[in-house]
Amino acid sequence: MDHPQVVAVAPASPAARAGLLTGDEILTINGERPRDVIHYRLLADEPDPELEVRRGGLELTLAVPKAAGEVLGVEVQSALFDQVRTCDNHCEFCFIYQLPKGMRTSLYLKDDDYRLSFLYGNFTTLTRFTEADLERVVAEGLSPLYVSIHATDPDVRARMLRNRRGATSLRWLRALLDHGVEIHGQVVVCPGINDGAVLEDTLAGVLDAYPELATVGVVPLGVSRHSHEPSMRPHTREEAAAVLDAVGEWQAVFDRVLGRRLVFAADEYYLLAGRPFPTAGEYEGFPQHENGIGIARSFEAELLDHADDVLGVRSGFFAWVDGAPADGYRAPRAAGATRATMAPASDDAPVAVLTGEYGAQVLAPLVARLGRDDVRVVAVRNEFFGGNIAVTGLLVGEDVARALVCEPEGHRYLLPDVCLSRGVFLDGMAPADLPRAVEVVSTDGRALRHALVGR
Repeated sequence: MDHPQVVAVAPASPAARAGLLTGDEILTINGERPRDVIHYRLLADEPDPELEVRRGGLELTLAVPKAAGEVLGVEVQSALFDQVRTCDNHCEFCFIYQLPKGMRTSLYLKDDDYRLSFLYGNFTTLTRFTEADLERVVAEGLSPLYVSIHATDPDVRARMLRNRRGATSLRWLRALLDHGVEIHGQVVVCPGINDGAVLEDTLAGVLDAYPELATVGVVPLGVSRHSHEPSMRPHTREEAAAVLDAVGEWQAVFDRVLGRRLVFAADEYYLLAGRPFPTAGEYEGFPQHENGIGIARSFEAELLDHADDVLGVRSGFFAWVDGAPADGYRAPRAAGATRATMAPASDDAPVAVLTGEYGAQVLAPLVARLGRDDVRVVAVRNEFFGGNIAVTGLLVGEDVARALVCEPEGHRYLLPDVCLSRGVFLDGMAPADLPRAVEVVSTDGRALRHALVGR
């Protein structure tokens, strides 16, 4: 088990006044060894904590005078200090299995850890969940959590997870709901496996057995050119339309019975089917924005309607591994900030917004409505992953570089930060390695609006 290592100490904070330094290892807080950042925060919230730390091979005791609930003022290196609970499922549609060789080792780690579900919104199947986990979730109020359902039929779910415990692990979903834990569910739809009648049965099962679920997101599987599963294939236009029809019919049922729509389809389905997105109000607050549901409408509101608040920022696919803060995706982030690599272009230079192919389908009509003939959208094809992978968050440096080589010098190129994790793309390239200077912009409509107005 590792110890939390201090990577930053806020000036004038209780930790700074007590003498804690960057590089210190926190061995215990009030005699307890933190297991993860959740446990660490609970211990650090206590009044006047006593820290045992290791510094340069020496162990020291630091008393930290502070009030209960006062922030300690320390950033630690990771969210988990004990071993990550890895996934023992072998899902045909798992994207981790579709990664090419030679990427960062951390990207191949497949987790099924409820703590990462709480901290970052990762979806867990609950196949490794235990009674002790339930006790901790309830006692510490670890809510909301995010659960991969995929199918409520036990045999179908076990087959999809390739794990016999998939047939029984939804009992933990029932137990969590019984204890008042807020749960958001997910159904990854695989054509010919859990669509059609199986999807209908799953949504009926949700109403029958899990009506307390906060939301259920219905999303399509991603199939890269590196997939070796012959039964996995992208949706056809007709299949995407059928999924939307099913979701729409069940939204009406849930609304009539529960007073809320409960189930929502991913934006990708509307693009695949060539259908307009629902209105912003129909997303009921965008509760599954990070899952690619409602991004188009929220972005539109932020960009064109001058929304004061950022309605949501989708994290990168691998955000928890390298990119997100140890406190989790709920930790504060700077909104609307931009930063340039190499020499920035002048404010009055033509502007190009870099995005994935799906993003371009959404952005192009929005940019047209701005009435700016100096702003264009550059769709970057994802040749690195290939297949049907077209979301902006999975763009890699080599594909962005390939697109930029064909673009003129001297223009302003805006790159959404969702492509980056700790300042680098998934393939390890950095923005500074690109053939044109880019400005990294927060992935929300307000930030883009501010960037287009000028620095």
